[in-house]
Amino acid sequence: MFSEYLKTFPLEEKIHLPYHPFPSPEGFLALPESEKQAIRKMHACYREQPYPMRTCTDFLAFVRTGSRKKDEDPYFLRRNKLCAATLAALIGEDCLDEVIDGIWCICEETTWVISAHNVNPIPGAPKASEYPLPDVNLPYIDLFSAQTGMILALVQELLGPRLMAVSPVIPARIRQEIWRRILAPFMEHDEFWWMGIRRKDLCNWTPWILSNIMMAAALQMEEREKLSALMVRSCEMLDRYLEVVPEDGGCDEGAGYWNMAGGALLDCLQFFEEITEGAMQLWDQEKIRNIMEFPAKAYLGNGWFMNFADCDARPKLSGERLQFAGEKLSIPALIALGSEMRDGTNFEDVPHFSRALRDLFHPKQRMEQAFVPEGNVWLPNLGVAIYRMGPFELCVKGGHNGENHNHNDVGSFILYCDGQPEIVDAGNMTYTAKTFSEERYTLFNTRSAYHNVPMIGDSEQLPGAEHGCEIQVGDRVTISYASAYGLAGLHTCIREIFPSGRAIRMADTVECELACPVTFVFMLRNKPEIRGNQVFCGSIRIKFLGCNDIDAEEIPVTDPRMAKSFEGSLWRLLVRMKARETHTLLTTITKKTKREETMYV
Repeated sequence: MFSEYLKTFPLEEKIHLPYHPFPSPEGFLALPESEKQAIRKMHACYREQPYPMRTCTDFLAFVRTGSRKKDEDPYFLRRNKLCAATLAALIGEDCLDEVIDGIWCICEETTWVISAHNVNPIPGAPKASEYPLPDVNLPYIDLFSAQTGMILALVQELLGPRLMAVSPVIPARIRQEIWRRILAPFMEHDEFWWMGIRRKDLCNWTPWILSNIMMAAALQMEEREKLSALMVRSCEMLDRYLEVVPEDGGCDEGAGYWNMAGGALLDCLQFFEEITEGAMQLWDQEKIRNIMEFPAKAYLGNGWFMNFADCDARPKLSGERLQFAGEKLSIPALIALGSEMRDGTNFEDVPHFSRALRDLFHPKQRMEQAFVPEGNVWLPNLGVAIYRMGPFELCVKGGHNGENHNHNDVGSFILYCDGQPEIVDAGNMTYTAKTFSEERYTLFNTRSAYHNVPMIGDSEQLPGAEHGCEIQVGDRVTISYASAYGLAGLHTCIREIFPSGRAIRMADTVECELACPVTFVFMLRNKPEIRGNQVFCGSIRIKFLGCNDIDAEEIPVTDPRMAKSFEGSLWRLLVRMKARETHTLLTTITKKTKREETMYV
């Protein structure tokens, strides 16, 4: 799409330099007092903390103990503190030295790559255990090194004259480090996996990195010819990324990754429009529209989102980015959702400085009513459906087990009642060395044994794109997913779901060549009360026909990331069926009656 557009678009002629995407210092002084107070409050959180050491042994912790946080905590604190101090300096606070110290600390780092991303995962590349420390002679660009380049370029853009007055060495050092670590490697290397040249299985890395590189380049480069070449190269990579994004715009990484995926693509589109002063606009593509609409489709209300894969059940999406996408594409629902999710400038996720600045200068729209998701959703390429009817919101998962940030969860479902989670996907956990390694499926939250699917004997689903399903969606959902288990003796594994506003009915059929037991798993948000073949939990009642052997185990939520969505415990309901060749389980889920609510709290 991008490269084709550039064949007839004179990009070099349309680029306008110098590039000034944000107001002058006077614009910051003119901000409303409420915004200034918010900046001062945020800066106060960092002001008294010195810039932390980023040590060699903290970097080594990733390969020694599996910890990412040992390196990431000081890494992000440095950048958060620098961004906060820069904003404070722009509104008149006396903290320029704090800014300079932050610049110097970051420029002195051996690498801007975090420890977990220290290797380039392409075929034949060394493993992290073989390459535990960064080599300054082998530059690599990851998500956060690109973001660091953007941060420093913006600090220089906004405070350049004041930095120059202290010493011209400071802006010169910023320029040198951005060129050495980011711009030169980007233009000179083809082997970085996220470029899509050596690997085709791209993900959010591609648009995220490119959005940051292009902004840093536009703020640093003075020659249109060089910037044009960099942008053309970026567009080729964006096209490779779009080739792997489904036509329906669904994000297999989950709505929580829209910030880095669809939101980063939005950053690129806005950059193209700004750098050409409105000449390069690519908003009229259906796939672009679908990508931007995905969060509104995946929203379940009350801050909850459909959260298959490595997605938090209550992710923090950029409200300003959602609102901006809705405005550019004239999608009122997206404007409303974005406006509702905006909560001011902060760096709670990662220090994405350009988005913090856009949030400051993009007026929030006041909506008369809160955003309410409406209608059913079917994303055929992603293989996911959402039914909204009566008190229920039902999310059904097809697809395959080779997706980005995959969980082995083909055939699973999520159920909300009256806007609250009842049958859930546990979601994401704090990343460690195991998360993206051969040990990924030793983590409970990625295994099918802890999703709402059956275990066939002792067998769980297997990872890989070949382990998927056939799914049909309409008045009923039919999922045939025997191949997800990779078992030669498993002839049939079919789940039929009949959704309505009064009850969710489900029929499961498992046929095996030899007799074997089957255990159906249901992950519950609330502690269940088991009464024979009925289970009362939260605001729902679950009735099973075909099995009376039911019990539950408590799953304490000890991971801090997961606890942000599911504090306390989850409950794993186990519905066991004795060994035989054919198993049929009929499940009916209804909302509790008022009498049942008083009996089973």
